[in-house]
Amino acid sequence: MTASSAHDIEPVFSIAELAQELDITTRTIRFYEDRGLLQPARRGQQRVYSRADRTRLKLVLRGKRLGWPLKEIHDMIKLYDTPDGERKQLEAMLGKIAQSRHTLLSQREDIELALQEFDEIESRCRAQLNQTP
Repeated sequence: MTASSAHDIEPVFSIAELAQELDITTRTIRFYEDRGLLQPARRGQQRVYSRADRTRLKLVLRGKRLGWPLKEIHDMIKLYDTPDGERKQLEAMLGKIAQSRHTLLSQREDIELALQEFDEIESRCRAQLNQTP
């Protein structure tokens, strides 16, 4: 964490510190910044990230791990800054979780069916090979 001046109460982080902590590249952080997901303060040319920026970045990374599009992640993050934002954000998150869960369960079903089909085809192929002189 970058040393704060006496006037700063909230700790700040450099782009390198965030990248190291979250095991991502500085390029990734700048990409999310370019997409409007992060808005760090500047000290001259240096980006300075607050705790809120760090939390937003963690939310972005979690959303990406879950396969959510950046646009939807951005919309959920923006909800937090509206009146009753935390509640709206949590409700949106629950809706997105339900939707993602439904998609994954459907995909799992499709995968299980495909694996059964592979098993049947493989079994027929092996049986045919055993009958072939």
